[in-house]
This record gives sequence, structure tokens and C-alpha cells, in this order.
Amino acid sequence: MTEAAEATRRPPGTPCWVSLMVHSLGSTEDFYTDLFGWEYEPGPEALGPYVRALLDGKEVAGIGEMPPDRHLPVAWTTYFATDDADTTAEVIRSCGGTVAVGPLDAGVAGRLAICSDPLGAIFGIWQAETHMGTRLHGAPGTPVWNELVTQDTSTVGKFYEHVFGHEAQTHPDASADFDYLTLLLQGRPAAAVHGVGRSLPHDRGPHWMTYFEVEDADTAADQVIRLGGSIVQPPHEGQRGRLATVADPEGAVFTIVRSAN
Repeated sequence: MTEAAEATRRPPGTPCWVSLMVHSLGSTEDFYTDLFGWEYEPGPEALGPYVRALLDGKEVAGIGEMPPDRHLPVAWTTYFATDDADTTAEVIRSCGGTVAVGPLDAGVAGRLAICSDPLGAIFGIWQAETHMGTRLHGAPGTPVWNELVTQDTSTVGKFYEHVFGHEAQTHPDASADFDYLTLLLQGRPAAAVHGVGRSLPHDRGPHWMTYFEVEDADTAADQVIRLGGSIVQPPHEGQRGRLATVADPEGAVFTIVRSAN
């Protein structure tokens, strides 16, 4: 690996990439182009048809197409950086998680595995080689936050601490009605765990939620509807500003949050 590549490798445990597997790649590309202004370039096709979404020529996310005979849930997947996918996969297993796919090579881009935590939330691990992950931050159309929505934070918070070295910090406003942990890396917020108890959607179970920045959450939510998507939770004020939870035409759920700029 070159010195430049080594310098941009993310610290282990950092959310470094988000990726979506769909049934119709072309129509999904069109939806996110109209919503976020994404352009695309071919990604590593070692695992099938796949594109990298670009803003200003910089990679922000990935979209792949499932084989026609696969009928898996369509959902955004958060990937965490690792320096050694095989070792991290073993730690995941030893801590009560599951490794469903891999670890395996994605061409020369890197090495990955698809895993789930002890309560079933799916996530990925990514060992970067030529592909370092998301390269543009803090602009509309980019992923800006990753939050685990699960039953409660106690058990699963310890899992992520052990696997990725996160420090789980209870939110200052936490109470019997608000179960929330911030996962810190080197003292900085990296992600969060939100325990929602019985409010967890029955059709989805525990899941990682990707937040994408937009200039205006209300306008973007209206645009999602016009483009054939749907509203899961209308625009409202949340922990990270004004936001809405929406779904694309294939049902992949994500959150849009108003830009702070």
C-alpha cells in the first residue's frame, strides 16, 4: 500500500462507507440522482453489478444489484473500518455476533464481510486497499451520521465497544423514556445507539440507519414523494436537527437531515 493510501485509511471502528443492494440498479440510480445530485462510476464488479455514487467527483456511497433469484431485504448498510477483516470477523463471532458473508475480497478495492450484532442488526466491515470509503463530508447528498435503532442499548452497546473499541457514552438527557448512547472514538462521536423498546418497527427489527445531509428536510421529503418514494416519519426536530425518515421506491429506509450550513 502506498504512503498516500495509508494516510487516508480510517481508524478502525469508524463508519467509513454506506452501500445499498437493490433489484433494479438503473431506476435506483435515477432516484438518488434526482434527490441528491449523484453521478456514478462503475465499482468493483467482483461481487456483481455495482456503482459508486459521486458528488463533485468524490465517492460518497455505493449501490449494487442483487442477482434476479435473490430476494433479500433492500436496506442501506453501514460499514465500519478495520485494519484486518478476518481478525475483526473472529472478534464479532466471539462477542455473540454473526458473520453472514465473507470475509472476502472486493477486487483490489479491499476486503469485506457482512455481519450482524447479537440482536440482529446488519452492518459491514471494510478493510481498505485502493478504496478508502466516503471521500466527501459535510455537504448535501453525503452520509453524515449512522445510528443503530434497536430494542435497548445495554447489551448491544457493549458489543460494539468490544468489537471496534468504541467508548459508549450515555446521552446527558437519557432517562427511562430516552435510551441513547453515543459511540466515541478517540473522544469524538462516531455513531450512536438508540434503544426504542417496543417502538421498534416489527417489519424491520434492529437496524443501522444512515443519515444523509440535505439543504432542507421538508423540501427533500416532498421530493422523495414526487420521485416515487414514501415518508416513514414526517419532518420534525430531532437530536441532529430537522429531519425526516423516508424510503426509496424499493423500500430502502434512510433519514434526511437539514444541513447545518
